[in-house]
Amino acid sequence: MMRWAILSRIRQSEAVPWRPVAVFALALALTACAGAYHTPSDGRLNTRIIKAYEARDACLAKNAAGDIGLSLDAAQAAQAVSLACVPETEKLVEVSNTSGDPKVGEAIRKDSEFRAMGYVLRARGEVTN
Repeated sequence: MMRWAILSRIRQSEAVPWRPVAVFALALALTACAGAYHTPSDGRLNTRIIKAYEARDACLAKNAAGDIGLSLDAAQAAQAVSLACVPETEKLVEVSNTSGDPKVGEAIRKDSEFRAMGYVLRARGEVTN
């Protein structure tokens, strides 16, 4: 019986140095997966962003080819077209800007105005591509 107790105690003392390493490795492995669904490579988020861009661009193209885009001078028409697509632009900002950074929203709004100008110029035949 005494022999078993000594062997058991030796085995326990040999295993003790590995326990903190094993616990640390397990904790590291588990925390590495914690942000897996909140990364920019998230497929569902990426799909929603792409669809929001497509909806915004379709709105810009439709309004630029309509009466708004052809009746005013190019700068005023681009501004009117971008204003007509505010709901789509804001949806794009909401989907893309998960952090709530105002700079990101402002950049997307400026991009919408820039793209509106391009669609207006294309609708007028002033730009070919």
